[in-house]
Order: sequence, then structure tokens, then C-alpha cells
Amino acid sequence: MSASPPTVVPERGRGRALRGRWDALLAWLRRSSRAVLVANLVLQIAIVGTGGAVRLTASGLGCSTWPQCEPGQFVPVVHDATTYHVFVEFGNRLMTFVLTFAAVAVAYVVWPDRSRSRGYRWLGWVPLAGVVAQAVVGGILVLLELPPVLVSLHFLLSMALVAASLALLHRSGEGDGPSVPLVDRTTRLLTHVAAAVMGVVLVLGTLTTGAGPHSGDDEVGYRLAVDPLLMARVHAAWVWAFVVVLAVVLWRTRRGSGRDTAAPTHRAGLVLLALSVAQGAIGYVQTATGLPIALVNLHLVGAALLAAGTTRVWLAARTRRATDASAQVTSAA
Repeated sequence: MSASPPTVVPERGRGRALRGRWDALLAWLRRSSRAVLVANLVLQIAIVGTGGAVRLTASGLGCSTWPQCEPGQFVPVVHDATTYHVFVEFGNRLMTFVLTFAAVAVAYVVWPDRSRSRGYRWLGWVPLAGVVAQAVVGGILVLLELPPVLVSLHFLLSMALVAASLALLHRSGEGDGPSVPLVDRTTRLLTHVAAAVMGVVLVLGTLTTGAGPHSGDDEVGYRLAVDPLLMARVHAAWVWAFVVVLAVVLWRTRRGSGRDTAAPTHRAGLVLLALSVAQGAIGYVQTATGLPIALVNLHLVGAALLAAGTTRVWLAARTRRATDASAQVTSAA
């Protein structure tokens, strides 16, 4: 009895199967839009950790060129002289691809939503634009052999992307009507002050790191010619200023303070206060123990969490109601 010939799937059938899987993926993304926004925020914070590992281990030139890792090779070339630096740097580049996929997914689920305002929909493109900008800055960093100003800019761009990603997630649960304050005018002003002070804290943090032994170059003890101890003290002073402003916001939004609508701001402020205490403890411990790499990297991730938390407090002090147009679209759907 002769064996039957193997079944041959026509090219058209394979194409339909691939198209079906692709359509299923797109449909899942549309159904899981909030999960996509959460994943984007988590990845924006996580890449701060992987990028910090590159800087702290002086692996910024682990791959000698960009966008390739080595001339003619997109992946590391392993040989007897290969060090761990190349894998740290290449791992961070792979993380960028994952983040890019998430950013594309964000744009896909946000931009086509005609029930939302154009401003919110344009915000959906920010993560992708930020990833592209970071890739360009990262490439320039490698080609110019890590100029300190651009290294700081690389980190600050990440902080801006974390804040924008948190804003996008927060706005996804709001309407598109005019902004309505949930706290009194003075408290609202204090949330603006807190956000501005946090911006200064982040800038000073990058300068402090650039002045210290973990500036990204293992051949010199610093990349910025300033006193690292002085920078650390100035940085700490601004952190304390931030904590004071936050404490006043919490006091003014406590229960019985006169505005029941202030509860979201108070809850967000409590979370931010806990993050600030933890971040401050890490900062003092790392200074007292000689700046171990693990603690310094944890401090970098903590900075990203503070950027997200501060943005959350700022947004929780006001809300946006659903507009009549969006309500009609939602009702029709």
C-alpha cells in the first residue's frame, strides 16, 4: 500500500491563516487598551533600570557602533576578549525593541479612537516619538563616546517619557471636557510647585551622578568637573524642599479639610510620600556605603517612580468630565 502524498497547504491558505492571526492580535489590542497603556508605563520605567546598568557598569561602548553592535554585525561578536560590557549594552538595545513594540501598540489603540479629543489622541504618539528620540540620542552618545551633557539628556528624556506615559494612562480614564479643579486654588498651585521642584531634583540628580564615580566611564572618576559632595548636598536640599511642599499638599487635602473632592489628590500624595521616603533612604544609604552599583541603579528606578508619582498627584488635583460629543459616541457604541 503506497503512502499518501504529504498535504500541501496552498500559499493562499497560509496567507489567510497569517492574516487571521494578525487580525486577532489587533482585536486583542483594541480590547485591552488599558493593559497596553499600563505595559507601556512599566516598560518606560524598566528601561531606566537597564539603561542605568549600562551606565553604572561603564558598558556604554560595549557595542562599538550604532545602529549595529559591531561593524557589519547587529549582534555581539563573541571571542576570547569579549567582556560582559557588550552583553549589558546589547541587552539594553533589545529592551528598546520591546518598548518600541509597546509604543506602537499605544499609538494603535489611542489614535483611531474617534470618541476622544484630538489632544488625547495626539498624546498617544508621544511614547513612540520618545523612543525614536532616545534611539537617536543613544546612537549619538555611542558615536561621540559618551559626552556627559548628552548622557544627562538621555536620562531626562526617559523621565519625561515616564511622566507622559503616566499622563496618558490617567487621561484614558477621564473625559475630554474642560479641566475642573478638585482642590482649592492654593493647593492646586502647590501641586504645580511640587512638579517644578521635582524637575529640578531630577536635573540635579543627573549632575550629581555625572560628577561621581558612576558617571559611565571606568577610566576617570567623573565626567563633570564639579564637586560630587557639594552636588549631592544641593540635590538633597531640593529633595527636602519637595518633601515639604508635598507635606503641605497632604495637610491641605486631609479628611475634613473642607473639600471632599480632594480625596484622590490625598491618596496619590500618600503614595508619593512613601516613594519619596524610600528614595531618600536609598540615597543616604548609597552615599554612606560607597555608592554600590545595585543601590545606585535602584535609585535611578526610584527617580522614574517619583516622576510618575508626581505627575499622578498633579493630575489628581483636577479632572475632566465627559463632553456631550464623547457621551453620544459612547452611547451609540
